[in-house]
Order: sequence, then C-alpha cells, then structure tokens
Amino acid sequence: MSGKHVVVQGAKLKCKFNIEQNTDILKVKTQNKHFANDKDAEKKRIATTKEIGQTMEKNTFGKCEKKPDGKGDYLPCQCVITEWTGFYKKVTLSNQGKILIETSKAGCTIGGPDCITVDNHGQQVELGKQNAMSAKPDLSNQINPLVDMRKFQNNLVGDDIL
Repeated sequence: MSGKHVVVQGAKLKCKFNIEQNTDILKVKTQNKHFANDKDAEKKRIATTKEIGQTMEKNTFGKCEKKPDGKGDYLPCQCVITEWTGFYKKVTLSNQGKILIETSKAGCTIGGPDCITVDNHGQQVELGKQNAMSAKPDLSNQINPLVDMRKFQNNLVGDDIL
C-alpha cells in the first residue's frame, strides 16, 4: 500500500463510459468504526469492498455511452456497483471488507468490470495540535511572519494544563 491513499467517505468516482465526464461522491454505508485522516473520527469512514449496490450520492454519472436511446443521444447512467478490484488485501476491517485504495476499480451492472475508477480519494489535510507542536518555529515564522510560532506552541501547551 506504500504511496497509495486510502479511499474514504466523500471520495470522487468516475466512469469511463460517462459521456459528460461527471463524477459522483462515494458514501460509506457499511461500517462506522474505522476512519482515516479524521482527527475527530466522525467524517472520513474508510471505504471497503463491501460498498456494493447504490452507494453513491446521486447514483449517476450522467449520460451513459452503454445506453443509447435510439435517437442519437444517451440515457442516464444508473450506477449500481457490483464488485471492487485492486483493493488492499492485507487488512480486513470489522465489516469483513478489504480497504479500498486510490487505484481500486469498481464494476457496474451496465459498464461491466473495472469501469469505475477513483478520481479523488477523499482525504484532506486536517491540521491538529500535534502538527503545530512539531512545526519548526524559525521556519514557520519565515513562511508566515504574522504568527509567532513559539508563542502559539506555548499557548497550546498551556491549554493542556487547564
């Protein structure tokens, strides 16, 4: 898994048969215990191979190349995930699913195997107290001279005492 990001709630997925190049947002519905890149463990649930069926926000990517309407246009996609490939095999979460990573692919009832890919893994940088405490004050002050990093760190330490 070296160098690969874990896919989490809010990841953007796309389908290779989407005419409009739209993305849809993955919703993790199969577990509530395992989080990534989320200091409060409340928003970024880890996606697993158990995210099957209609597990997207809109459950559509727009018009589907595989569904011509017979009039020169295409019918809307109805995204129903059937399986996942390219997942991280060494870890099984409590829902018995394997962890999805940014190179994982999904199959759909219309598009077939591996037609859906991860466009964005869904993780975001979320700075916490530990990041501020490990910052180098001299470097931080050069980057942002408006903040006295030593004073800021001292205030953080003082918060722990209260």
